[in-house]
Amino acid sequence: MQEHFEVIARGVCIKSGKILLCQTKGSPITYLPGGHVDFMETARESLEREIMEELACASVAGKFLGMIEHSFIQKGQRHCEWNAFFELKISDLNPDEDVSAAEEHLQFKWCELDELESAKLEPAVLLDLLPQWLASPQRETACWTSAGDFVR
Repeated sequence: MQEHFEVIARGVCIKSGKILLCQTKGSPITYLPGGHVDFMETARESLEREIMEELACASVAGKFLGMIEHSFIQKGQRHCEWNAFFELKISDLNPDEDVSAAEEHLQFKWCELDELESAKLEPAVLLDLLPQWLASPQRETACWTSAGDFVR
């Protein structure tokens, strides 16, 4: 097994008090939409490409929110990621309608912000960071760090 860090670009898409979550079919874990950053691609480009591939719609990766290091066990193997988070705008999606995935192994859903804990969101540090960020008067200048701290 080759050990390495994966670099992932993820988007925070919030509309009408709901956040867009992604899930691998059959898994109880949810995560923010996005995917792997390819060689010679910026994280923003990667996020927009992944949204087109996974949801078949255009998006705009906006403000950089920060990086979070995430390590977990999946199918008996340790995975280590660096997740780059961006505000994400997807105009074609309505939070009051079901979201259709363009890739067979994925499903998407809108989740009320106050129900994130029951959604089993990973990295779990987002359960604290997202509400703090949304409530912050310095939201436009705040960012997240790899340790999960909220920096103003």
